Amino acid sequence: MSHGSLKWKPGSAVPYAALCKTFELIDATTKRLQILAYLTTFLKQVIERSPDDLVACIYLCLNRIGPEYEGKELGIGESILIKAVAQATGLSAQSIKQDVAEQGDLGTVAQARRGHQKTMFPPPPLTVASVLKTLREIANITGQSSQALKINKINKLLVACKDNEPKYLIRSLEGKLRIGLAEQSILQALAHAGALADPKVEKMGEEKRAAVLSEAAATLKHVYNELPNYDEIIPAMLTHGIPALPLHCKLRPGVPLKPMLAHPTKSLLDVLNRFENVEFTCEYKYDGERAQIHLIESGDVMVYSRNSENLSVKYPDIVEALPQVFKQGTKSFVLDCEAVAWDREKQCILPFQVLSTRKRKDVQAADVQVQVCVFAFDLLYLNGKPLTGETLQTRRALLIEHFIEVPGVFALAKHMESKDVEEIQTFLDEAVVGNCEGLMVKTLTTTSTYEPSKRSRNWLKVKKDYLAGLGDTFDLCVIGAYVGRGKRTGVYGAFLLACYDEEREEWQSICKIGTGFTESDLTTLHATLTPHIIPSPRSYYRYTDSPNLTPDVWFAPHAVWEVKAADLSVSPVHHAAVGLVDRNKGVSLRFPRFVRVREDKKAEEATNAGQVGCENVVGFCFVCFVEEAGGVEFEQ
Repeated sequence: MSHGSLKWKPGSAVPYAALCKTFELIDATTKRLQILAYLTTFLKQVIERSPDDLVACIYLCLNRIGPEYEGKELGIGESILIKAVAQATGLSAQSIKQDVAEQGDLGTVAQARRGHQKTMFPPPPLTVASVLKTLREIANITGQSSQALKINKINKLLVACKDNEPKYLIRSLEGKLRIGLAEQSILQALAHAGALADPKVEKMGEEKRAAVLSEAAATLKHVYNELPNYDEIIPAMLTHGIPALPLHCKLRPGVPLKPMLAHPTKSLLDVLNRFENVEFTCEYKYDGERAQIHLIESGDVMVYSRNSENLSVKYPDIVEALPQVFKQGTKSFVLDCEAVAWDREKQCILPFQVLSTRKRKDVQAADVQVQVCVFAFDLLYLNGKPLTGETLQTRRALLIEHFIEVPGVFALAKHMESKDVEEIQTFLDEAVVGNCEGLMVKTLTTTSTYEPSKRSRNWLKVKKDYLAGLGDTFDLCVIGAYVGRGKRTGVYGAFLLACYDEEREEWQSICKIGTGFTESDLTTLHATLTPHIIPSPRSYYRYTDSPNLTPDVWFAPHAVWEVKAADLSVSPVHHAAVGLVDRNKGVSLRFPRFVRVREDKKAEEATNAGQVGCENVVGFCFVCFVEEAGGVEFEQ
């Protein structure tokens, strides 16, 4: 890698050109180690020359404008960007649209058309800090003339762009860099850059240096999982060093951490085999919405979703009821819970579909039609002390000690300890009768710490729907639809679904689905999907262009659906997890069936390619090769 083009004077602002040059180098390779090396080199230079700009560099690498949990988004549609590019280049919007249709990427079009409009006085070069500042200003623009104001600010940035800057600026505004730069890679590069900034580390032998870098990455990732806020972590890292980060950046109420997740299992015997010599506990798996409830010492209450969205406005009834569920002396905490729909008259749990009818915004407690009961199953922080490093047995004991069950409002997750398969089966049956999904089985003492953001094998889920079948449902993104015929005339008759590949930043087709829908479902889905229609597939959609599979209508990645299937197959026509199971083939779902819309998930939180590949490898003793285009199946 040639570093000359990336250099700038120490103490000066980081040029946006240096970041874009790094993006270009990353985009030109698919090798993970090479991507890591390019980004580490750039971030190390930022630390050495312009440390005050390091936070801004990280946010632009992540394509965010602030902490994820703050929920700040640019809110810029493709039409606004096309108008801005048209104004900056002096071309018509129609001409830009035509170019996008041909090239498939507005960023590439903006770069190719750069310089069509001459300026009398060339603006100063863009800096990373100035670009992030303007993006934040755009995000804050609201009101009647907001579109014109946003276009004006975007136009000023575009006019100041040079070389490849328009390409990456437009992609940042679109919300996707599409260079294969995942957050885990960014965290690792940041850790490596922070460690290598110490001259002593640079001089170490290769083996010792590798060990230091590995430890730095593990430390930084652990800290970020508990306190996902770069505005706090990066200054602390620069001041105290990475080894001391856990002392200065800890889990605290008000900053949601990514929840720990469970692995699916297909039978209770699998559970007993996995936890043969380990003490474990079984809990009801409630069918609701994951809710992380925070109480700050000031008395403020926040409710966050599994993807760190602030749900306090959706659940004002939870916020109002909270003071009655904790005992005196409890000043601050973080609870991991499930909010479920609750029938106050019959005193029982209602299906998730009932909960999904609740409004998400501008909800008044007095107007709530669907009541909820909160079932708490873990305590992550209490009275100034993080508890994630404690055993589940300790966390549960503190949960029982400090909280009060209030019928129909707040309860502790029902649990039992046994190694008798018949007792566990009875407990599972009771859970299902009580309108729960099944059981969560967790280690209780040994290896039972809470691991944020990790899908751990110390937590297993046993759902009623798949005890003898496919290991889990899939959360998939809708990227296309097929026009309905016969009884489905006037709505979409079938849909093309995709999983998300985080490494490649692309959507990979996994199945065509047309079952599991009621007539009412199809009418509703047609109405909710239509606003997300796009004229052509995104450049980062991976699918087979054939008469049988190419949709009549394409959608921007937005809607996530939960889908069940009978089996998984290696497929010559679908691209999910391509290369993970077979070098040239992907994985597809056999006999997929729609279950429900996942309103609690963003598109990028759909089932990822790695999960699809893992399920296919470990879940089956044979593989079906399906020639889906011709409808012929072969078994190996």
